[in-house]
Amino acid sequence: IMENPGDEARSTRSLVLPALVADIACVVFFVALGRRNHAGGVSVGGVAETAWPFLIGTAIGWLLSRGWRHPTAIAPTGITVWVCTVAAGMVLRKATAEGTAASFIAVATLVTALLLLGWRSAVNRWAARVR
Repeated sequence: IMENPGDEARSTRSLVLPALVADIACVVFFVALGRRNHAGGVSVGGVAETAWPFLIGTAIGWLLSRGWRHPTAIAPTGITVWVCTVAAGMVLRKATAEGTAASFIAVATLVTALLLLGWRSAVNRWAARVR
C-alpha cells in the first residue's frame, strides 16, 4: 500500500520525458544503423531525412496510446508506439517514393520491436527488483 497516492502519479510524470526521449533515440539508432549498413552514410541530415516518417509514427503511437499515462508500459504504450512507428513510417515512405521492400519492412518491424519494447522490458524488470 502506498503511503501517498500522489507519489505514483508524480513518479509516472517524471518518466514521460525520459520515455519519449528513449523512443526517439531508439528510432534514430535504428535509422543510423540501417544507413551505416547500407552505405547511406550517417550524417545528421541523412539520418533526419530517413527518420522523419518513423518519428511521425512514434508521435502518433504516443498520442493514440496516451503514452504519458503509462510511458514505460509494454502494453498498451510500447506496443502501440511500435506498431505506429512501423506502419506510419512505411506508409509515409511509400507516399514519398522511398523504399518499402518486404525485407525492409520485416527488418524494421523486428528491430524496432527489440528497441522500443526492449528498453521498456529492461526498465520494468529493474523496477520490479528495486521494489
